[in-house]
Amino acid sequence: MKENSLLDKKSIAIVKGSKANWKELAKDCVCFANSAGGKIIIGIEDTESEPPKGQKVSDDLIEKVQKQIPALTHNVGVVPVKKTADNKAEYIELQVFRNSQSIASTSDGKYYMRVSDQCKPVMPDDLVRLLAEKNAFVWEEKIVRRILINECDLAKYDQFLKDVNASERVSDFVREMTPEEITDYYFLTQNGILTNLGVLWLGTRSQRAVLHYPPAVQFIKYDDNENKIFKKVWDDHSKNPKELITAILKEIPDWNEFVEVSDGIFRKNIYNYPPEAIREIIANAFAHRNYTMRGDIFINLYHDRLEVHSPGLLPLGVTPSNILSKSVQRNALLAKLFYDLKLMEKEGSGYDKVYELLLGSGKQVPEVIEADDRVIVVIKKQIVSSEVLKLMDKASQDLLLKQKEVISLGMIAQKEGISAIELSKILNISKPNGLHYWIGRLLDLKVVLSKGKTKGTLYYVNPEFIRTTDFIERTNLKRIEPHRLQELIYEDLKNYPESSISEINERIGTEIKQRTLKVKLDEMLDSGLIRKEGERKATKYFININP
Repeated sequence: MKENSLLDKKSIAIVKGSKANWKELAKDCVCFANSAGGKIIIGIEDTESEPPKGQKVSDDLIEKVQKQIPALTHNVGVVPVKKTADNKAEYIELQVFRNSQSIASTSDGKYYMRVSDQCKPVMPDDLVRLLAEKNAFVWEEKIVRRILINECDLAKYDQFLKDVNASERVSDFVREMTPEEITDYYFLTQNGILTNLGVLWLGTRSQRAVLHYPPAVQFIKYDDNENKIFKKVWDDHSKNPKELITAILKEIPDWNEFVEVSDGIFRKNIYNYPPEAIREIIANAFAHRNYTMRGDIFINLYHDRLEVHSPGLLPLGVTPSNILSKSVQRNALLAKLFYDLKLMEKEGSGYDKVYELLLGSGKQVPEVIEADDRVIVVIKKQIVSSEVLKLMDKASQDLLLKQKEVISLGMIAQKEGISAIELSKILNISKPNGLHYWIGRLLDLKVVLSKGKTKGTLYYVNPEFIRTTDFIERTNLKRIEPHRLQELIYEDLKNYPESSISEINERIGTEIKQRTLKVKLDEMLDSGLIRKEGERKATKYFININP
């Protein structure tokens, strides 16, 4: 029972006793109503899996919850139910329904939305966008034309049932359903009539063509001068999303291009763009695009990069900087279908997979850009360095690293040392000790070493591990020991007296942070090894002849 975008846990004190906070509970209900709905478990603490032994919930309290929440909110539907845990203690399961037609708010006019496991306020400028998201939510299960299931494309229907039965991600409970029950379960049909999602997946070409708006894809290849040299379009609406993804991956020969990298006496082939990463990004473009607005998916291949353009903005609450850690469902039913049929990773983990694949191949992480009417994902073709590639290859083969560990190691290796603050910022980690779960076993395995404490910690790849990968590590002054740095400064000032800090920094190595250099200069001033003249930017440093 872990908190996520669909589940929250609260102490029984939020509705009982002198510290009851009904407004806080009402706010959380608004969050769920404006998102995909969810459950609030009242009576189980955040860190516990069961309510306290002996806890009782009266019928009067259930009735009070049922009355108070509607009184403190607008457009919020809830149903509280008393539950009994395995330890015989009681708690309240508060079901909050998704409001698919209007925006929910507190009675004092405040708006909130559930983002991952947090409740976030909706700013005034985002209200129009939130309303647009509401329309996107209901698109999947809406019935626009009364198309019976037996009027669909029967070949696609049969293939869908085969895919469901062949997928290990689908439970036996679902596999044992009748075909009609399976299509209802995935919201492809309602009472035998195709929903928009059903038309998208099972419909004929003519049925799919009249959807608002059916997906179309354009692949465009550019030369070194960014002139168009090849174009292929899938816009006749004959294929469902699965067939489109398969066609894109099979019909573009450029996906098979690779470079050879020396690996001892052998050669290793590294794809320009890892096929699994391409599949994941294209599947994300289909699963998370806004189907209530017009626009094609563009796949633009340049000489040095790949760009995938998807219509619509990121879901409200997700930004390019937090895309690794935030999970907000736009087309929740379509995303589940994609996951169950193994077309993409589970909701919220797709970009983790892309990061893992790219960093494991020695490439930069993807760049996500939110433009005025589209989201653009950019993948760079170039390998950062063959040294980093060999390091990542050895680590993944020898150590069986977990996904988060691969991502962390790749970022540390590419940066040649990175501070805890900078790494937390890249990974969008705000919780205390959150970085610990990403670093994982890297420190215990001594693949990564650390220097400093708390926020000043510097992580870097262990030189001993690097040496076993058969390449020479470039000298890196980021990790220079304090006494070595002092010797370096002293020798520099002997040769170049009357120097500013920036001049010293330029000569001894710009990879040393000027802040680190300033700390060491101050220590040398205090000990009398050097002296200074001038103030602030005009400060000049000299060797102290009589220390």
